[in-house]
Amino acid sequence: MGGVRAVAASFVVAGPSGVAVRDRLKHLTEQDEQVLRAVGAHQGGLASRDLKVRCADGLEHSAESWAVRKRGLTGLSSSRIAGAITKASHDQWALARRGLVAHIRTLEAGIQTLKHRLSLPVGAKGTKRAAGGYRSRGEWFHKSRRLKTLEDRLAAAVADWRAGRVRVVRGGKRLLNTRHHLAEAGLTEEEWRERWEAERWFLAADGESGKRYGNETIRVTPEGRVSIKLPAPLAHLANSAHGRYTLASTVAFAHRGGEWADRIEADRAVAYRIHYDTGRDRWYLTASWQKPVVQTVPLEAARAGGVIGVDTNADHFAAYRLDPRGNPVGEPHRFPYDLGGTAAHRDAQVRHALTRLLHWAARSGVTAIAIEDLDFGAEKTREKHGRRKRFRQLISGMPTGKFKARLVSMAAEHGLAIIAVDPAYTSRWGAQHWQKPLTTPHRRMSRHDAAGIAIGRRALGHPIRRRTTPPSHDRSDRARHRTVQAAPGAPRREETRPRIPGPRTRSAQPDATRTRATRTPKTVRDVRSEQEWVQDPLLLTE
Repeated sequence: MGGVRAVAASFVVAGPSGVAVRDRLKHLTEQDEQVLRAVGAHQGGLASRDLKVRCADGLEHSAESWAVRKRGLTGLSSSRIAGAITKASHDQWALARRGLVAHIRTLEAGIQTLKHRLSLPVGAKGTKRAAGGYRSRGEWFHKSRRLKTLEDRLAAAVADWRAGRVRVVRGGKRLLNTRHHLAEAGLTEEEWRERWEAERWFLAADGESGKRYGNETIRVTPEGRVSIKLPAPLAHLANSAHGRYTLASTVAFAHRGGEWADRIEADRAVAYRIHYDTGRDRWYLTASWQKPVVQTVPLEAARAGGVIGVDTNADHFAAYRLDPRGNPVGEPHRFPYDLGGTAAHRDAQVRHALTRLLHWAARSGVTAIAIEDLDFGAEKTREKHGRRKRFRQLISGMPTGKFKARLVSMAAEHGLAIIAVDPAYTSRWGAQHWQKPLTTPHRRMSRHDAAGIAIGRRALGHPIRRRTTPPSHDRSDRARHRTVQAAPGAPRREETRPRIPGPRTRSAQPDATRTRATRTPKTVRDVRSEQEWVQDPLLLTE
């Protein structure tokens, strides 16, 4: 195993930096909906024009150009709405910029794989770590054409990145392309148009500490009354003083309602967003605020009470509890979920599985949960996995990013730390050292369960290799404890123990001469005459 890469150190994941809660706006009147649609369409048009200007600036953006854009929007809305729109444009441009970098990395990984396979002879065998050559000359030719295509795409993407160009669609590129496939999506043109317009509305406002109830643009009172500061062109629609419109609906946040009430009564900043769900024909209000930065728990403190190692899979979480010394405790636990269906269904499935995991962790009394620091960014390309389309879909559907984000935020409420470990070889070494020893007639151990043990031991700072039972006194030393456990500082401690020739006891050196040499001929005769005995000079007693 000379090709084993270095394993990165484990670390405690930082806690959540923000909170978001949502409630439905019920019993809206027809006038309320008309006002919300008018405000959303007006501010959405301003946001679209501002995003166009921001993308045109590219890398030439400056604080002065930002001020010019904000002054131009203030006359058509208000200073606070203009600030919210310009900030949203900056965030969307930065998000597109990060997406372009990820796209470049994916192209580079695909090009590297194609070059490697094209350099091999046709039909060359591959290994576990690297793919082999292509199966035929025809496939080799088509892949060489694809290499040129990817290189052209990479050159164009790098040119866009250096020039600061991004390609952004307000409302979403996927929804835009759905316009050309209405029959497949099961939508009519009117339904698609309604969804498209709703996604491009802008009904959001950032909070401001010191202002009444933490937000002047969209204000929510402690009683749940919602009012909106109308932009200047729509001031004639106001039904309250100072150009405000008060909705007939009230809100009551069931989750974190007390924390939200404490913030608005202290006039601390709370951001609000109103959006319309066209599929359900419902309006929602989302409140969000930042949390103070919490000092990360030291790694040794997180390990003090033991951990639960969690292996993320396509349809379940495999978890195993370990004590502080790295010993598995109890039975393996599996928390299934279904990633089919809509995005909301997938999100709910992950959330429910994490809830069960955290409840079990709280009952177990552990202080941390260990997870793999997974990133399949370069693993989903068809250049790496070839015809294994179902496997690519499998790893693409694994909720690694959503799993980590939700687990960190939900674990913080239970007082649990999250330890991220390097995912290298956890499944392989876990199965090698733990799957068979822990399998009993009453316990079925899978590779995923064994991987959970490997993840937990790595988080605790222990090697994954299992400590085996030492030999008996008559077969080994009588004084010292001889095991195959490597010391914490031993190099290559995670690998298989090397084969040392010679006797398996310490009473004789590996290169010592044998005390008995037996030479047996191939023909059948008295073998006692062919045996040569060598006796050590030991004292023999009866």
